[in-house]
Amino acid sequence: MSKRKIGIIGAGYIGSLHATVLARDERVEVIAVHDAISDRAEKLARTIGATVYMSAGELIEVSDAVYIATPNTEHTELALAGIRAGKHIFCEKPLATSLDDARLILEAASQRESVFQVGFNRRFAPVYRLLKEMLTETPPHSAHVKMNRGELLNPAWVGDPRLTGGFLYETTIHMFDLLRFLFGDIICLDVAGSMHEYTEMDDFSCLLRFASGMHATLASSADASWMFPYERIEVFCHHATIATREAERITASHAVDGRYMTQTMQQLSKEEKWGYWQEDRAFVDAIIADRPAAVTVDDGFKAVELVDACYRAARTNERIYCK
Repeated sequence: MSKRKIGIIGAGYIGSLHATVLARDERVEVIAVHDAISDRAEKLARTIGATVYMSAGELIEVSDAVYIATPNTEHTELALAGIRAGKHIFCEKPLATSLDDARLILEAASQRESVFQVGFNRRFAPVYRLLKEMLTETPPHSAHVKMNRGELLNPAWVGDPRLTGGFLYETTIHMFDLLRFLFGDIICLDVAGSMHEYTEMDDFSCLLRFASGMHATLASSADASWMFPYERIEVFCHHATIATREAERITASHAVDGRYMTQTMQQLSKEEKWGYWQEDRAFVDAIIADRPAAVTVDDGFKAVELVDACYRAARTNERIYCK
């Protein structure tokens, strides 16, 4: 079987991470790199033995599959170009930064047989896979979730809503997707949002209600300092609590006397711990086996839908009902 040819658009941190993972997969070859900053593209290309292409269109043309790892607001145009060219697409989160754009991608991808996967790596992280497994035996009734950033200063573009689409589209969208993955569909939400350090709303408190009947709180701040852990999930069950600490460890207490057990993931590499290795393997698996992606374009659309609802709820102070 000949190797599938991969092109990567965006040679920053996440594009380079995917390139490193894919370089270890004997089923594929990263042949092409494009970035608006040519020096960055050349550096990555030298590292993995790829060719630099001066335009995204040229890269798409020579590739079997394309990774989109650019700033968020550039995803829509690149995703649609890749879909029109009949290529397999791995689009980093978010799928898009507006409902209209997300719907365009959803409709276009649904008319093609190519694989389209969205980069929600937390679904593959061992700590969250184990949490989901535990919840099948210990049904949850509520949860408290946080995902904070210490700042929106480095890299500079993460503090520019013209490139991110807004703070919630940058990192917090991972938690909206993960909550769906763990607990099912969200039916409505109440949100308080405020602005402190940046030119946009940068602090949110959300109350989420699920179709299953459970409820959860989600807090996300853009200027919380880099105090560990930046992300954490606490799930409350019948006389039980299960809590994660980053992708590092999970602790479960199933007794009223305070006893608990902890399982650590610290022995894993960063790529495995955070699910990047697994999501890239899953994407290649789907291409070769001609099957749907593990994280579908519909999953990507629903995450955008939730972020959009969150912003509307914060601006109007009204409860927003999700479809």
